[in-house]
Amino acid sequence: MLHRRVRPYLLALLVAATAGQAADLPRPISRAFGAAGIPVGGYAVVVRAAGATRPIVAHQATKPMTPASVMKLVTTLAALETLGRDYRWKTEAYLGGPLDADGTLHGDLILKGYGDPKITVEQWQSFIAQLRAAGLHRIDGDLVLDRSWFAVPPYDPAAFDGEPLKPYNVGPDALLVSFKSVRFLFTPNVTAGAAAPPAAVGVTVDPPLPNIALGANVVADGVGRCGDWRQAVGGTFIDQGRTAAAKFDGRFPLDCGERDWYVSLLDHPHYVQGIFTWAFTAAGGDFAGGVRNGRAPVNAKPFATLQSPPLYDVMRDINKLSNNVMAAQLFLTLGAINGPPGTPEKARAAIARWLATQKLRMPELEIANGSGLSRTDRISAQSLAALLDAADRSPVREEFASSLAVAAMDGTVQRRFVNGDVAGQALLKTGTLDGVRALAGYVIDAEGRRWIVAVIVNHPRAAVAQPALDAVVDWVYHDAGKLRTERAQP
Repeated sequence: MLHRRVRPYLLALLVAATAGQAADLPRPISRAFGAAGIPVGGYAVVVRAAGATRPIVAHQATKPMTPASVMKLVTTLAALETLGRDYRWKTEAYLGGPLDADGTLHGDLILKGYGDPKITVEQWQSFIAQLRAAGLHRIDGDLVLDRSWFAVPPYDPAAFDGEPLKPYNVGPDALLVSFKSVRFLFTPNVTAGAAAPPAAVGVTVDPPLPNIALGANVVADGVGRCGDWRQAVGGTFIDQGRTAAAKFDGRFPLDCGERDWYVSLLDHPHYVQGIFTWAFTAAGGDFAGGVRNGRAPVNAKPFATLQSPPLYDVMRDINKLSNNVMAAQLFLTLGAINGPPGTPEKARAAIARWLATQKLRMPELEIANGSGLSRTDRISAQSLAALLDAADRSPVREEFASSLAVAAMDGTVQRRFVNGDVAGQALLKTGTLDGVRALAGYVIDAEGRRWIVAVIVNHPRAAVAQPALDAVVDWVYHDAGKLRTERAQP
C-alpha cells in the first residue's frame, strides 16, 4: 500500500499529465505551452540564477535536443576563450611574377584566404585599393586562389532544405567574400499610380558582377498589395557555377516601396573572380584573366594584406543576426588553430578540449558545423544553462554578452517583448528550424538579479511556440525571484 504522503504527490502528477501540464514547471509556463498545443515531452526548460549551483526550474533538463542556432553559443564562447577577443583574420595577395614600372604584373595574382567570416563589399574594395596604391595596374595572368586553410567536405547547399540559392545555406570557404551573395534591388517609379500607364521598375544587382547576367522587365502595380511580392515579380535564376543569370518579368506592387532580394549565386572561385574583376576594374585596374585554385608561395612577403575586425566585433553578427556561414567559418577556424587545414573533425576536437578545461560535461553534445543549421546537432537545456553560467564567470563575459540580441532592441528579438517590462532587460540567442524553436540567454529582473534561461522545443507544432518561449522569459523577469525566495524559506 502506498504511503499516505506519497499518494497526493502521485495524484498531482497524474492530474498535471492529464491536463497537459508539467508538474515540475510553474503554472504560467506550463499553461503557455499547453495553449500552443505542445505536450510536456516536446520541450525542455531550465531556469537558474547566475552563479547558483542548482536551477529553480528544470523540466527535461538533461534530454538531448536539436537546438537550431542556439548552438552558436557553444561555438562563439569556445572561440572567444580559445582564440582571444582580439583575434583577427587576414587575407593576403601575392605577386606570381615581376611587376614592371608601368604597373603590369607579368604573371598571376595569388590570393590566400584564412577563413575571414565577414569580408564585406566595402572591405573588399579597400583591399583592391591597397593593390592599386601599391602600384598594381594590369594583370596579364590569372587569379589564383589559395583556399587551403580549410579542408571542407563536399557541400551541397540544397541538402538541408532544398533551397540552394538562400544565403543562409552558403557553405564555408577559406576565401569567403560578401557571403557569396548578391542583392537585387527593386526601385519603383513613385510617380506611377493606378491611373497612370504601367511604369518600369528599376532592378539592379549589387555588386554588379560581370559573370551574372540580369534581365528585367518588371512593371509597377499601383493596385496590388505588397504581400508575397517576390512571387509577383516572377524571379527566375540559373546558376551554372562559373556564370549565372537572373530574370524578373512580373509586376511589382507600389505598396512595397523599395525592396531587396538576396540570392547566393556562382561557386566560390567564380564569385571571387567576379567580385575581383568588378572591383579592380572600377578602381582603374585592368584584368581579363581566368581563375583557378593554387597555393601561395612559401615564406614570401605579401604584396597586400586585408585584416578583419576583431573577433568580439565579428561575433555580434554571428549571434545577434544568427549568421550561419559566419559561424561555420569560426568553427573551422577553431579547427585550424593547431595547424591547418581546419576541418570539422579538428573543430569538434578543439571544442571538446576547451570544454574539458572549463570542466563542462556535455556527454550528449553533437555539433556538425558550429552554426546549428543541422538536424544531427544535440545539446540539453541543462548544458546550455551551464555554458551560459560559465560565460558569466569568464574574463570575456562582457564580449560574449554583448554579442547576444537585446529584447525589443536589436537582432533576432528586435520585434519581440516590445510592449512589456522585459524590453531591454534580456540578452538572448534564438534558434529556428522546421520543428524546432529555442531560446537561451540572460534575463535581468527588476531587482537587478541576473537569471539564466534555456528553452528548447522539438515538436511538429514548434512554429507556434514563440509565445510560450516569450512567456518563460516574462515569468523569469517577474516571478523567478519570488519563487527562489519562497523555496529558501523554512
